[in-house]
Amino acid sequence: MDEQNTSAHGSDLSDVEKEAGSDYAHLTNTTIRSFGWQNVSVTVKDRQTKKPKLILSDATGIIQAGEMLALMGPSGSGKTTLLNVLAHREATSGAVVTKSLLVNGTKASRKDLRRISSYVEQEDALVGSLTVRETLYFAAQLSLPATISKSERLARINSLVAAFGLQGQSESLIGTPIRKGVSGGQKRRVSVASQLITSPKILFLDEPTSGLDSAASFEVINFLIVVASIHQPSTTTFELFDKLLLLSQGKVAYNGPVTGVRDYFAAIGQHMPLYMNPAEFIIQLVNTDFVQDQGKASQQLRQVHDAWSQSDAAADVVRQIETEISGTPTREADEAVSANPYLIPITLMHRSFIKSYRDVVAYGIRIAMYMGLAIMMGTVWLRLDTDQKNINAFTNAIFFGGAFMSFMAVAYIPAFLEDRQLFVKERMNGLYGPTAFMVANFLIGLPYLFIISFLFSIIAYWLGNFRPNAEGFWMWVMWLFLDLVAAESLVVLLSCLLPMFVVALAATAFANGLWMSVNGFMVQPGTLNVFWRYVFHYIDYQAYVFQGMMVNEFGKRTYTCGTDCHCMYPSALEPQCKVEGKAILQTYGFNTGSVDKYVGYMLLIILGYRLLGWLVMYLRKH
Repeated sequence: MDEQNTSAHGSDLSDVEKEAGSDYAHLTNTTIRSFGWQNVSVTVKDRQTKKPKLILSDATGIIQAGEMLALMGPSGSGKTTLLNVLAHREATSGAVVTKSLLVNGTKASRKDLRRISSYVEQEDALVGSLTVRETLYFAAQLSLPATISKSERLARINSLVAAFGLQGQSESLIGTPIRKGVSGGQKRRVSVASQLITSPKILFLDEPTSGLDSAASFEVINFLIVVASIHQPSTTTFELFDKLLLLSQGKVAYNGPVTGVRDYFAAIGQHMPLYMNPAEFIIQLVNTDFVQDQGKASQQLRQVHDAWSQSDAAADVVRQIETEISGTPTREADEAVSANPYLIPITLMHRSFIKSYRDVVAYGIRIAMYMGLAIMMGTVWLRLDTDQKNINAFTNAIFFGGAFMSFMAVAYIPAFLEDRQLFVKERMNGLYGPTAFMVANFLIGLPYLFIISFLFSIIAYWLGNFRPNAEGFWMWVMWLFLDLVAAESLVVLLSCLLPMFVVALAATAFANGLWMSVNGFMVQPGTLNVFWRYVFHYIDYQAYVFQGMMVNEFGKRTYTCGTDCHCMYPSALEPQCKVEGKAILQTYGFNTGSVDKYVGYMLLIILGYRLLGWLVMYLRKH
């Protein structure tokens, strides 16, 4: 790429970098001349034979500043695997990787690469309820040093919005399943722009075709080192790249200038038709999946691999890397400058707050569902009088309210999975870890869960004629609130363990069915099978909610024994033709003095779920 083009392409962002001051300059002051890799190999265990299987073999290459490299090959050729290795990410689950990554001829660690690079995923992990400008704003808040002023951040955001041709969509929502937002190509540009906030020197892109189709996008990313995996680009898109690394069955078939593709393959006897898309020709050449004569195709592919490994061009790539290594003294990497870690949870909470009131899926639909449940429950158990014939009805209502409020927390799964997907992307880019995410997720949900508990109780509690005083009402609200917090914490844990909607939904439903069965309502705790009692009952948060609500209703209330004065529950008030509520509690083995203990157990269970969720997120790297 000539000097004139490089200067023109980099002009938009260089002005912003100068305006950002010394702190911003410190972040981006490392001059990157080249990025290289030597003998990259990836081995996995074959699922059928259980023997080691080489899926990427001795890939070597180098790319200079200002160049764009296309990783191409048929499906299963190793493109994404190589891209992950180059970005210092996990290649694939259970893989054994050998590699040597070089920046300016010096070996680069994971920390070094994350400081100077960004990775754009194949799937656009964006918050659909944020606008384009807000998406870039939060990317800046999470990744730029806290010392950079607000005006400098806004200047960088405005520059990226303009450079990517998003001025007309800057205040548009990204888009949710319910609310239409920007187009797919515009989402791709937003994804790339959000990764350019820190002015990375190396940009890794997984299948970025829609983003690269935009001339405005290309104007920005052209001055970086760009490594992009791409499936089958058009001729125009293919010609945007400077270099091509072609893979097939994990081996290199070509690694050199895009302009030299036609001559190279002609030299090894594979002549390209004059007006054919070069990308289409080479993919067909190395793809053996749909060839009838597999033997002939495999032999031809071996010849292509051998021709490259023995070529002068392959030797030239090795010489370029050796020249970089010999010409660069080893040095310590500059200290990374990142966002203030103490402000990251606040930023995440701010982003989640915007999402929570805009995205009706997160809490809006849940509030509507709970209000519908409250109306149904209040009208079914409408104004029950305090006669002993209604004692079972009151008990059933207590179980139903607590159990189904808990069960309906499954509606939170889609919103959490969207948050988790964004967390995975931002964690892989080194922005923050699971602690900040879990703290922000927990705190932002508390006000909404309290609102749900309060609104539900206003309807269901008074329509059902539960203990009619302020103390009884607020104790009911407290138990429902703890119930919902525990239920949502369970959803978070299971969605972290099983991050697929249908699977997480099934697991959460099963868990709630288990808790309903052993919470003490179906079978009283004293007669519950010892296995279920000691293994599950005592860790069942629904059990403590049920006990607490039962004590709240029956601990300070009496019931009449009917016209014949035959009391179903013997108590000290039987001579007065009344049933003391505590007599009902005794049949379940519940003690009115255990409320504080029940609350303590609930808090421990909630904390346990959250800690386990944090542990799962900490141990899982993707």
